[in-house]
Amino acid sequence: MVVLGQSRSEEKDIVSKITDKARDITGKEVDRVLAYRLEEGSHIPHLFSAQDIEQMAEEYPAQERYPVASMVRRLQAADPGIRLAVVVRGCDERALIELAKQGQVDLERLVLLGLACGEELAGACGCSQPYPSEVLEGEKAEGDLDLGMVEKLEGLPPGERLDYWLSRFNTCVKCFGCRNVCPLCYCKECALDEPELVEPGELPPRLPVFHLVRAVDMAGRCVDCGLCEEACPVGIPLRTLYRKVGEAVESRFDYRPGRSLEEESPLAVLGTEEDVS
Repeated sequence: MVVLGQSRSEEKDIVSKITDKARDITGKEVDRVLAYRLEEGSHIPHLFSAQDIEQMAEEYPAQERYPVASMVRRLQAADPGIRLAVVVRGCDERALIELAKQGQVDLERLVLLGLACGEELAGACGCSQPYPSEVLEGEKAEGDLDLGMVEKLEGLPPGERLDYWLSRFNTCVKCFGCRNVCPLCYCKECALDEPELVEPGELPPRLPVFHLVRAVDMAGRCVDCGLCEEACPVGIPLRTLYRKVGEAVESRFDYRPGRSLEEESPLAVLGTEEDVS
């Protein structure tokens, strides 16, 4: 579990419509429901069947979030025939769309139970669309991509900007939390495990290659869910870094990850300079 670090929001989403829908379709349209149940005061992901669907939680605290898309990817990989319903916020749906375009999940075998983020969570998160395309529960709050920190850093002289990032990267304990929680990181072989790039045993990583590799890898893939930054134990502003990379891709190619299943990532297409000019 990662906890929303920006506001420690106490907001809770009541999901009675979602639980009613889940109970109606479990064992009929779907085999299982990926949702949450309350255990010792925390909301824990659980794969419900028709036998235990009544244990599904009916409220979701905004400060408790999980990499739902990663769970779906693993569940479908383990059982390609399984039919799942899954509770999704806007960022979860965006991640599933990108994973589908990369052949990692099968959307045809999913029923998405859409949960709109409330105004408090949407404001703390600062993402562009804090709700899925089809909302079953909650009111849509207006999204506004928060590029305030990106713009602030862009206003610094290059030397000061470099010093800022190096000072943040030098706090890294190389826990790999940012990579491990990311729903779009699924490679079996990862560049961050290459000793030529990231020397084992060096804390912090001797050069900023660790975070630069991550930033390049997020270009055209990051759906701005913020889980990486929330998981970071030392508070490196990773979301700011990936938002800057995302801004560069969107301004050049008009591509925003997870926006549409039909849009193809420009970084997945081979072509010539004329194709992207």
